Amino acid sequence: MAFLSDSLARVKPSPTVAMTGKAAELKAAGRDIISLSAGEPDFDTPQNIKDAGARAITEGRTKYTTVDGIAELKQAICDKFARENGLTYTPAQISVSSGGKQVLFNAFMATLNPGDEVIIPTPYWVSYPDMVLIGGGTPVFVQGNPEMGYKITPEALEAAITPNTKWFLFNSPSNPSGAGYTRAELKALTDVLMRHPHVWVMTDDMYEHLVFDGFEFCTPAEVEPALYDRTLTVNGVSKAYAMTGWRIGYAGGPVELIAAMRKMQSQSTSNPCTISQWAAVEALNGAQDYIAQSREAFHRRRDLVVAGLNACEGITCPTPEGAFYVYPSIAACIGKTSATGTKITDDEAFCTALLEETGVATVFGAAFGLSPNFRISYATSDEVLAEACNRIKAFCAGLK
Repeated sequence: MAFLSDSLARVKPSPTVAMTGKAAELKAAGRDIISLSAGEPDFDTPQNIKDAGARAITEGRTKYTTVDGIAELKQAICDKFARENGLTYTPAQISVSSGGKQVLFNAFMATLNPGDEVIIPTPYWVSYPDMVLIGGGTPVFVQGNPEMGYKITPEALEAAITPNTKWFLFNSPSNPSGAGYTRAELKALTDVLMRHPHVWVMTDDMYEHLVFDGFEFCTPAEVEPALYDRTLTVNGVSKAYAMTGWRIGYAGGPVELIAAMRKMQSQSTSNPCTISQWAAVEALNGAQDYIAQSREAFHRRRDLVVAGLNACEGITCPTPEGAFYVYPSIAACIGKTSATGTKITDDEAFCTALLEETGVATVFGAAFGLSPNFRISYATSDEVLAEACNRIKAFCAGLK
C-alpha cells in the first residue's frame, strides 16, 4: 500500500517558488543575485492599512470569526463590486479566504468530479492546472495567440468546449503575460459562453487595478450580465494594496456555490486571519491614493523593461496592458550556446544559464504552459531592473 495519495502525485511543486528559492540559495552563498521571479509588489503596505491591523490587535479582535469572513469585510467587498465593477452582491454571496489561491481551490474542490474539464488559456498562472488536477478534474488548454499578446480567440474557446466542460478559467490582466482583454475582446468570449449554458466562468481579477495606457478593466459578469448566475468573480487585496503576506482573497458568486465553498473551508483552514480581515476592510473602504501611485511606478517600470529586453539580441518582448510581468519570446535564442558553453535547448535551459552566469533569476515559459518564453516580474526598483536588463543583454550577446 502506497503511503502518499494518488492526488498528490498529480501535483507539481510551483516552479516560481522553486526559482525564487534557488535565487535565495545563491544569494546566501554570496552571489550577486537579482531576483525577478516572484510575483510580489516591492512596496510596503500603505500605512492606513497597517494601522487598521494594529488597532485590531490592540482592541482584542483576535478571536475566531465566521468561517468565510466577518460581516464588515463582506459588506466592504459588496460595496467594492458595486462601486468598481457594477456587480450587485449580498453578503451571502461573498466568500473570504486566506488568499486568492484558496478561493480558487475551494471552488474547484467543491464542484469538480472525475471527467469534468476546465478550460485554461495559456500561458497560465502555474497553480491553475494543479488545482484542477488535485480536485479530480482535467485541464484543457487553449493557446493564446502571440500576435494578440497571448490572448485567446473566440474560435479557440468555442473549439475547446465539450459536454464535459464545467469551468472556463479567465485571468485578465494575465499572470504571466500581462495581457488584458478589452471590453470588445471579452464580449466576443462571453458571446461564446452564452451559447453553452452548462459552462461556468471563474475569473481571476487580481491585477484589476494594475493597467496602463488608458486600458479599461472589465470582468465577464460585468460585460455580459446574463452570465451573472454562473460566474465566480475572484479578487483580493494582495496586488492592489501590496498585502501579499496578509493573505486575503475574496469572491462573489451564486449563494449555492458560496455555501459549498464555505463548507469546504470549514473543514480546512476555517476563517482567514482575523487581523488581516480588519486590515482588508480598511484597504477597501479607506483612501485609495496608493493604487494610482503604484500604478504610475509599475507603468514606468514596464516601459523600462520592455525597451531593455527588445534591445537584447534574440528577444522579442510584447508590451502588456497590465499586471507587473512581461513574457518575452526567446525563439531566436534556442539552439545557441552560452559564453560558458551551456546549450540553450529550451527556455528552462535559458533561464538556468541566465541565473548561473549573470545572477538574474527569472521563470521559464514551460512552467506557464507556453514556450519558448520566460517571465520577468518588474516589481522592483528602476535601478535594479536597468541592471538586470544590462546583464540579460550581455548574456544574449554572448550566445553563439
